[in-house]
Amino acid sequence: MRVLISGSEGYLGALLAPLLMRSGHEVIGLDTGFYKDRSLFVSGTTPLTKAKDIRQIDANDLEGIEAVVHLAELSNDPTGALQPQVTFDINHGGSVQLAKVARQAGVRRFVYTSSCSVYGVSDQEMVDETSPVSPQTAYAECKVRVERDVSALADTGFSPTFLRNATAYGASPRMRFDIVLNNLCGLAWTTREIRMTSDGTPWRPLVHALDVCAAVQAVLEAPRDAVHNEVLNVGDTEHNYKIRDIGTVVGDVFPGCSVSFGPPSRDNRSYRVSFAKIRHHLPRFRCAWDARSGAEQLLALFQAVDMTPEDFSFRAFTRLRQLEYLIRTRQIDEQFFWLPCLEQREAAHVQRSGEI
Repeated sequence: MRVLISGSEGYLGALLAPLLMRSGHEVIGLDTGFYKDRSLFVSGTTPLTKAKDIRQIDANDLEGIEAVVHLAELSNDPTGALQPQVTFDINHGGSVQLAKVARQAGVRRFVYTSSCSVYGVSDQEMVDETSPVSPQTAYAECKVRVERDVSALADTGFSPTFLRNATAYGASPRMRFDIVLNNLCGLAWTTREIRMTSDGTPWRPLVHALDVCAAVQAVLEAPRDAVHNEVLNVGDTEHNYKIRDIGTVVGDVFPGCSVSFGPPSRDNRSYRVSFAKIRHHLPRFRCAWDARSGAEQLLALFQAVDMTPEDFSFRAFTRLRQLEYLIRTRQIDEQFFWLPCLEQREAAHVQRSGEI
């Protein structure tokens, strides 16, 4: 299959593209390049990648494409809160526009990576795909809106699937240290201490980034009837953890690391998720990783690359900090579009000066 991955140079995209290519798919990448400053390590074959914002996609970009895997959105709640209106423009408006263009271009399958964060706060013992959603942030609200609006586009020629991923973790060349298990592992490695600011009682489901990629591949290769216009939670029911339990697992894996907890948090988001449906629709899909094996993977990686505190705190590995840096240095504007580079701006200033 000829697959376009939007966000091919991001945390998940950097793992998904090589996986699909190894499996025989032809992969075309699409990425704005916000996080290309640095990789934590180099691994895998990278696809031919076009630098373009999803808000500027047209039919020419999707010529000959059979499937789109859409990853390219502003990720996580803090980033979504930086410029809420821009978040809605990109994550909701841009995603729906991409789906519309894909449908017009004859793309048969559209895989959208949603999030279990749409469940927000729930009084159910266990939520599933039929449970009410309760988005608490702009990021989660956009996921709900995209699911609704892209689902309405489904027809006999255009088949979307919505993957509500649990909170991701694990090693990636385009590393993220702003997600819970990765962050705790980074702290354990660089400071030998995990000092949590809350009591860690809220529940979160976790899923390894490689398991998310395996789910995407399974959807692409599944019979159409198994995944057409379906919402699937991605993870394993046994991998619902209290935040404090994640900290304890990391503390056990990293030698000499102490773990402490704080008072209850005002953040009331807590949910446990059932992942029974994905097993029914994709019988061959199973999560290969859990929190402990993920922490062990990261410990081995940090040892292999001799990770320093400076590596851990590098801005590109925390999405909010990287975007703030790009805005502050006037590399992107307030709408998150790239500005001309410094040399071009200086040349334009000289030309204007000469004209005067």
